[in-house]
Amino acid sequence: MEFENIYFLGIGGIGMSALARYFLHEGKRVAGYDRTPSHLTGELEAEGAEIHYEDDVRLIPAPFLDPKSTMVVYTPAVPHDHGELCYFRDRGFTVEKRSQMLGHLAAGKYVMAVAGTHGKTTTSTLVAWLNRALTGGGSAFLGGISKNFGGNLVLGDGPRLAVEADEFDRSFLRLYPDVAVVTSADADHLDIYGTHEAVREAFSQFIGQIRPGGALIIKQGLDLKIDNPGITVYRYSYDEPCDFYARCATLIGGGHYRYDLVTPSGVIEGCTLGVPGWVNIENAVAAVASAWCAAKAEGSELDAGRVREALASFSGVKRRFDFYVNTPKQVYMDDYAHHPRELAATLTSVRRMFPGRRITALFQPHLYTRTRDLYREFAEALSHADEVVLLPIYPAREEPIEGVTSSLIAGLVTVPCRIVDREDLAETVAGMDTDVVISFGAGNIDACCDALAERLRAKS
Repeated sequence: MEFENIYFLGIGGIGMSALARYFLHEGKRVAGYDRTPSHLTGELEAEGAEIHYEDDVRLIPAPFLDPKSTMVVYTPAVPHDHGELCYFRDRGFTVEKRSQMLGHLAAGKYVMAVAGTHGKTTTSTLVAWLNRALTGGGSAFLGGISKNFGGNLVLGDGPRLAVEADEFDRSFLRLYPDVAVVTSADADHLDIYGTHEAVREAFSQFIGQIRPGGALIIKQGLDLKIDNPGITVYRYSYDEPCDFYARCATLIGGGHYRYDLVTPSGVIEGCTLGVPGWVNIENAVAAVASAWCAAKAEGSELDAGRVREALASFSGVKRRFDFYVNTPKQVYMDDYAHHPRELAATLTSVRRMFPGRRITALFQPHLYTRTRDLYREFAEALSHADEVVLLPIYPAREEPIEGVTSSLIAGLVTVPCRIVDREDLAETVAGMDTDVVISFGAGNIDACCDALAERLRAKS
């Protein structure tokens, strides 16, 4: 790339920060803006990025004011009338969305993309970990912090590139994968798409962009239009017989399972996954299917022993089934789930993992539009718990919508439910009769995790 400087608008986002890290590694000068400091922005600053937290052109470092030497990358979460974005556009800078840049970096790679309205972060991270275990190389741009890799950027030898294909703002339509996983296509981001059918159409368009000779790995039962005759289609599931599935899954303690993994070329027996939950077994099946397709494209086969080792050593992703306390008296875990289907799947999985125990769900709704569109579904999903604590809505990029509050959800939850402010959450939970506690949300509820863990650990 001919530009010496890369400027990021929204540099603290999980996908943006991975790109910023990549260019720092490539020796480029990196700077950017974000609304608030975070752990990620702190790490980027320590690695050499110059970051400020006010929308003020005067704070842009002088070397980044030359359109000949500076490229600007922005996240679609930045509003179109953002002052710095308008400044760069009005002055002839090269300005691209994050998805466009990711598309450039994917050129010439064997792209292994994971799409879906939920499940994609853990699955794509598993793909990256399998690539490293099976080939010794492989790169990845991830949508979460991998505990195995210690970050959201993976750099390695070889052509394999694992990426999380994000449907927000149709970003995944910048990718042309060799193998694609589609985990789900639920109604979400309706502020962007308008209707569930439009969401489904976008996923079908993504499938249509799989390169000739490539493969689609799609969740069993997911009905999407597949109009790409140049690819091979495989189905996967947790335990329903199809091309790839888990057989004889047995709970072995602490929420972990032992199972056999069935593939078109044979059975990998005696698998265990390093993270708990049946939902993660399903994610692992999809990830192994992706690795199986990559090996087939290379004219090789999976090494069953290495697959077993890789699955057992997978440490997971921060904020995805992330356990803080796990004792016979108290369990506390945190999860990024922010869609009703995710909440229901996680609560169902936890119910299987800890049968007969009392579950308390702590949930911070994310976005006014999502709450407005799906509050009934949120209430239904949360009612799988025994007790619910709601936080006020986290607005992210949105302005408030009159009449849209967490009370919409609370009014329909069928188990005991209360609403508290985030700063009171830890003390509130400390005073409750708790057993298994799960915090959910894509906002800033994770800032409470350490305090919650401290108080719940004391109970145990």
